[in-house]
Amino acid sequence: MTTLLPTTTAGSLPKPSWLAQPETLWSPWKLEGEELVAGKQDALRLAVDDQRQAGIDILGDGEQTRQHFVTTFIEHLDGVDFEKRETVRIRNRYDASVPTVVGAVSRPKSVFVDDACFLRAQTDQPIKWTLPGPMTMIDTLYDAHYRSREKLAWEFARILNEEARELEAAGVDIIQFDEPAFNVFFDEANDWGIATLERAAEGLKAETAVHICYGYGIKANTDWKKTLGSEWRQYEQTFPNLQRSKIDIISLECQNSRVPMDLIELIRGKKVMVGAIDVATDTIETPEQVADTLRNALRFVDADKLLPATNCGMAPLSRDVARGKLKALGAGAEIVRQEILG
Repeated sequence: MTTLLPTTTAGSLPKPSWLAQPETLWSPWKLEGEELVAGKQDALRLAVDDQRQAGIDILGDGEQTRQHFVTTFIEHLDGVDFEKRETVRIRNRYDASVPTVVGAVSRPKSVFVDDACFLRAQTDQPIKWTLPGPMTMIDTLYDAHYRSREKLAWEFARILNEEARELEAAGVDIIQFDEPAFNVFFDEANDWGIATLERAAEGLKAETAVHICYGYGIKANTDWKKTLGSEWRQYEQTFPNLQRSKIDIISLECQNSRVPMDLIELIRGKKVMVGAIDVATDTIETPEQVADTLRNALRFVDADKLLPATNCGMAPLSRDVARGKLKALGAGAEIVRQEILG
């Protein structure tokens, strides 16, 4: 990637209304069979076009072919029963009905590789693919088999590595693991969470990223954020060990958050995806607001290691708002790019 300040998204974009209910997580598909396959591909093409028109440099699929960033991957694994459900507390902040691990987990075949190949065929630009991280996967399930969060995380790390290697072979340039659980379970993250993340990324030649955020802009998350106080210092707990890890890129939430920007200093030397777009509001940032966030971040990360991005996924937003935010991200990055280039 030779572009200075290459822009990208954290992951999801809103789905078209003809594919699934807008502004809703876990929204059921409105199509079936071959129509659903074609509809997902059409939506993916539209997501690519929206990003390209907004000046986004590293393109994603907008997660158009999946209902949810964690459960869609788990649905394709053996050893998990989606009919047998239990209520668990997710991210230690809200209760949800989740599937149960009933036996040894395994991946009978690739999950996203066909979709990644389709994305690769749409563009010559660099592409990024998102996968759930091991720790966030175990936090979205009830484990009636291993009865150990750590053991299950190591099993998922092995499975994720199989998938990641196939995604790399399909032409994916950056493989991102989503680990919002790192902002909640600090002791576990440091004891074995980062190690399982490295296992998921083992042997990859593609760049690797970990996305750690405060969650989608849904009520459960925005309510939780109100309890965090005047400063959000959660990253401080895991950044020192992530700085020493083999992960290439670290993604964090900066726009309209109360994260002290100087925490980025703790990961000096890593590439940093700086969230310059707030996904918890319908207000569209101005390019200058984006530029201000990036200028602030540049005090703590070298320009050749900064990737302007969104705070988190934009699936719960309207398509018009998401498009506006993408354009602001692209334009704001261009302002700072020109300032650096003189």
